[in-house]
Amino acid sequence: MIYVTAPLIGVVYAVLMSLIREPHRRRFNAVMVAGAGAAYLSGGGFGLWELPVTALTAYLAYRGLESWRFIGLAWLVHTAWDLVHHLKGNPILPFDHSSSLGCAICDPVIALWCLGGGPSLIDPLRRRFARQATVQSPPEPQVLNQTRQ
Repeated sequence: MIYVTAPLIGVVYAVLMSLIREPHRRRFNAVMVAGAGAAYLSGGGFGLWELPVTALTAYLAYRGLESWRFIGLAWLVHTAWDLVHHLKGNPILPFDHSSSLGCAICDPVIALWCLGGGPSLIDPLRRRFARQATVQSPPEPQVLNQTRQ
């Protein structure tokens, strides 16, 4: 089930992020991936190795304030760290042993969206429905300009 739900969570994330207009969407996602990069710090599964990975993710997130590519790269770094934690048996959520695997499946979906420039997934729908509404609505009555003489 995790192989179905985890990618769907990534898609839902991208759709929800599409509600935020640019450039705020890019900056908000940079903050999100910075937070994700620090998620393993409290677990300490790899001791001091947690620090350079967190620092690398923070650097990529900082660069991501101006570039979607860096945000995508940060999500891929986080994906790799998810896999390492899953293989060691030190999950991100101690009460859910498959949580790191779920992240490792979900995060590349988000990374692909970011590497593609983080486009709005709902703007095409907005435009389509707006176009249909203008086509289907009746024309407004015209008021003749009458002057008194």
